[in-house]
Amino acid sequence: MKTQSHSHCRICNLQNDCNALPFFWPVFCFIGCETLEALRKNLEFLKVVDKTLIERPEPEWATENKLRIELDTLRLRDFSRKRAKRGIYTLILAPYAGHTSQIADYDTGQSLVETFQKNGINKVAVTDWKSATQETKDYNIDNYLYGVDVCVDELGGVVNLVGLCQGGWLGAMYTARFSKKVNTLTLAGSPIDTDAGNGQIKEYAHTSPISFYEELVTMGNGVLKGEFMLRGFKNMHSGKQYIEKYVELYKNVDDPEYVKKFEKFESWYEHTVDLPGKFYLQVVKELFKENKLVKDEFIGLGKKLNLKDIKCPLYLLAGERDDITPVEQVFNAEKYVGTDKEDIQKDIADGGHIGLFMGHKPLEGNWPRIVEWMKKHSK
Repeated sequence: MKTQSHSHCRICNLQNDCNALPFFWPVFCFIGCETLEALRKNLEFLKVVDKTLIERPEPEWATENKLRIELDTLRLRDFSRKRAKRGIYTLILAPYAGHTSQIADYDTGQSLVETFQKNGINKVAVTDWKSATQETKDYNIDNYLYGVDVCVDELGGVVNLVGLCQGGWLGAMYTARFSKKVNTLTLAGSPIDTDAGNGQIKEYAHTSPISFYEELVTMGNGVLKGEFMLRGFKNMHSGKQYIEKYVELYKNVDDPEYVKKFEKFESWYEHTVDLPGKFYLQVVKELFKENKLVKDEFIGLGKKLNLKDIKCPLYLLAGERDDITPVEQVFNAEKYVGTDKEDIQKDIADGGHIGLFMGHKPLEGNWPRIVEWMKKHSK
């Protein structure tokens, strides 16, 4: 056996041992590696990959909460502190786009719920969306608007509504439909004007025929598998998602803190939820292909919705490097709502799409400003 300083794999033939192996290769290195240290490192690497990519444990909520109500579509989680008696609730509409709602309460120091609480908003609730089943596969957007309405009534009848990503257009629909039940509306990374900007989601929606999306639903036996959505998100950054992040993991597999953070994120990213096929196809066709919401042509709970009916204070937050929801898709909302211009705030965060909701810079910089704005309008 050669010394550690001189050895490398015969098969992969990389310099400096195996420090740049993506996850496809370690199995071959069991054959070719010439040091016990390299074998140990491969085993540690594969343990992490197996846990995050194969086992896929369900993410946990970072902040203590209680279950208020449970519907076919969601669980309403209440994060309020015991001393919170007065004031209205802030209801966070988490994204319903293939990942779990824990993005709103990801981890200590990376939690939107925690940020609200630290900055003086104690009455906070989050929609915990359920994965679609054969019993709910024919649910459409109306079923989710109804679920939000039940939550609002449960929380007192009037809320500060915060929509994250896809939760944003749902929040805008709800506010247009029940304007008196929303005190303030915050839209963060939310695609409202889906024809604006040059995002990849827009490109996919307009270049792929509806038959493609229908086939995806057929393959899922009436539901859109969260796994399919995950593959789509990964393919937007295939080099990073399939190669680079595993190279970095391999390099840092002996760093417990790095591994812990990797496992934490991947447990959320890889654990998917399914969407009702009818809901998904309605979103693709009516919102992303036809842009009906800003054209005042979308029918929600039996009524044609008009964004001019949104008259409450409005806060628009976009990510500077958001390639899922371009800035224009968020900011263009001000063109269509009925809110007075002086009651509309716009802000750009330093980060991408997911970073809007769990990144340190937006949580420490942008969201505290939103909290102060909400408090100002909640007196």
